[in-house]
Amino acid sequence: MPKEKKGKKSKAKIFDLEMAQKCVQLTPDGKQRLNLSFKEFSIVPSCIDKVCQIDELNLSRNLIRRLPDFITVFIKIQILDLHSNYLEVLPPSIGQLKNLVFLNCCNNRLTHVPKELGQLQNLQTLHLGLNLLQTLPTTIGELKELTYIGLSDNKFTRVPKCLRGLQNLKKANLDRNPIIPPTPAVPPPKPPKMFYLVKACNLCEDCLDMCQTDKMKLVEAFNRPPIVIPTRPETVP
Repeated sequence: MPKEKKGKKSKAKIFDLEMAQKCVQLTPDGKQRLNLSFKEFSIVPSCIDKVCQIDELNLSRNLIRRLPDFITVFIKIQILDLHSNYLEVLPPSIGQLKNLVFLNCCNNRLTHVPKELGQLQNLQTLHLGLNLLQTLPTTIGELKELTYIGLSDNKFTRVPKCLRGLQNLKKANLDRNPIIPPTPAVPPPKPPKMFYLVKACNLCEDCLDMCQTDKMKLVEAFNRPPIVIPTRPETVP
């Protein structure tokens, strides 16, 4: 996680619409990206809602603790990068970003994520590593297009059950979590063999024949001479 700077707090830098417009970049595939990485923002500037008609929004490597409510105006974005901030929560309104295919929230301070993430039906990649997560909402299992989920370096003690419902999931990264291995199933003890002594007159003919046959097999086995394995004679040079 990024370290907070010690010492006197500097005055908040003014970031206006003109500056935001200068941060709009054209990606190699012809999409528009608003790149606000490394701006030392602790609060997302409200002026950026005027440039909401973009495809990608990068707010990574700042000091942001909360996302503003106006994040929902970025309804067009497909990529939202929030990694390496101080985010403690994600707003439920993030579920309204229906076009998201990529969401990066790793290296923050998230202790939980909202159930509304399950509404992102087009999401394919979800990064949640390097946080403080112990559980995931069951709605994560509704992300039918998800192919990758990063959960490394959290506090999971078991693999979240909701991952079982992800039909297209190709990889789930759970490295460096304190996951407790499942206890191996112990097979039930076999019941001991029991023998009953009965009089021959109490047995039917079939059962009597079977008993006599088994008895003969035992007698033959005990009376059979031991098998001697010949040893190879040693050769003297």
